[in-house]
Amino acid sequence: MLAASFTASYSGVVAFIAVVSEGSFAKAGDRLGVGRSAISRSVQRLEQQLGARLFFRTTRKTSLTREGELFYENCRPGVEHIVQAVDGLRELRAGPPRGRLRVSSGISFGRTVVAPLLAGFQTEYPEVAVDLLLDDGTVDFTAEHIDIAFRDGPPEQSQIIVKQLFPMQLVVCGSPEYAKKHGLPRSVQELSEHRCINYRLPSGRIAEWELKVDGKPKRFVPPSKNSFNDPDLVLCAVLDGQGLAQLADHLICQPRRSGQLLTCLAHSAPDNRGHYLCYPSRLHLPARARAFIDYMTFHTRALLESSTTDLYDAAP
Repeated sequence: MLAASFTASYSGVVAFIAVVSEGSFAKAGDRLGVGRSAISRSVQRLEQQLGARLFFRTTRKTSLTREGELFYENCRPGVEHIVQAVDGLRELRAGPPRGRLRVSSGISFGRTVVAPLLAGFQTEYPEVAVDLLLDDGTVDFTAEHIDIAFRDGPPEQSQIIVKQLFPMQLVVCGSPEYAKKHGLPRSVQELSEHRCINYRLPSGRIAEWELKVDGKPKRFVPPSKNSFNDPDLVLCAVLDGQGLAQLADHLICQPRRSGQLLTCLAHSAPDNRGHYLCYPSRLHLPARARAFIDYMTFHTRALLESSTTDLYDAAP
């Protein structure tokens, strides 16, 4: 009942405003793309709902009654706001990308890849604001109002659009100082003889190491004295010579190339996973989201391709 009443009232108000603006029922019909009789019926239903006559009608002239004048003054600002909202949304979709995006990323990937690319994106799209949220937990696009997310490995939600940006390598590494004192393992079995540093997931569990033994995947948690819930702290501990860790390629590429890290167990490296860009739907995707997706896809791939090749070239 409420829905039907609102529909009738809304169509009647639109017709009423059009008649006042155009000065006649016929011209109002032309403006709205309907016949004069449809405008007349909408206004009559509105008058019945209000219990008041809104127009004086003659064959030559249509004018407002006193009640019509009062009703027009009260409802005109609301209708104008609706028209402005519709026009604004059309301009937003048709014009240059603008507005605010909420972007989620894993902590290390966000710091080393996403954040450094934001300045270039906003130089190209200065009217787009970005809220970057770093979190290694599961993304809830609806509850957290996330527009776009970056994740290592595809998300579990089946309704999410998933786009692989680049393969991801997991690499076992240690510092030259550690290697000088303890050597580097030549097999997965030798890891038990080394100091290992683990990463604790947001769930509280220790992340499993992923390697291959005799060509078959092996997942396990090596014994360790230290674990951290921030991958950057794991990297710091490795650089400090405290032990070995298995880290994602994007996190180690710079210290690896500068000689601060050595890699090992290349022959036991697991299959590549992937860095993924995710968003809720392709339907009615705002221009700002499309611009961000296209920009980050191109520049992320270029950055990772130039920085993560030959990570094992100095491995023993």
